[in-house]
Amino acid sequence: MAVIPLERKPLTLIERTYVPQIVAGLKTTLTHLLRPKETLEYPEQRPAIPAGYRGVPTLVKDPHGREKCVSCQLCEFVCPPKAIRITPGEIAPGAPTSHVEKAPQEFEIDMLRCIYCGMCQEVCPEEAIFLQNQFSMTGYTREEMVNNKARLYELGGTLPDQHHKWDKKKTAEEHGNDRH
Repeated sequence: MAVIPLERKPLTLIERTYVPQIVAGLKTTLTHLLRPKETLEYPEQRPAIPAGYRGVPTLVKDPHGREKCVSCQLCEFVCPPKAIRITPGEIAPGAPTSHVEKAPQEFEIDMLRCIYCGMCQEVCPEEAIFLQNQFSMTGYTREEMVNNKARLYELGGTLPDQHHKWDKKKTAEEHGNDRH
């Protein structure tokens, strides 16, 4: 099979001096110089967070300051990168919340493994884990990037409770005492 050389048309005088390419490059540079600045002074100015943004997963408490997590471990099982580790713990029999199954003894989220997918929030039956609008998690060591239970509650704060699971239901005897 013979190779046929491709005939190219000769360059004009202007094309040989590269003037059109230089002018096009200068035009691009001038448009960037004259355009208003889009730089944000980051710590003081932050970009607008879009609706539906999935940020840092945190634990939240109910309005009474009680833990909402019942250590069901669904978030741990559904987490694709296995960033969540929960150690279930028992609730003491005499505690005011002893009617609830269990509470987490330890709850850790490794932010270096987290892919911010939001599956942990979707699967939580108690609405105990939420993705916050925080997008800048930093640390100097790997250990600083593993959020323990106390840090997760510090980041999450409190949110209204839709389930009221932690509130003990009144018995018929207690209802009778309320009328008097």
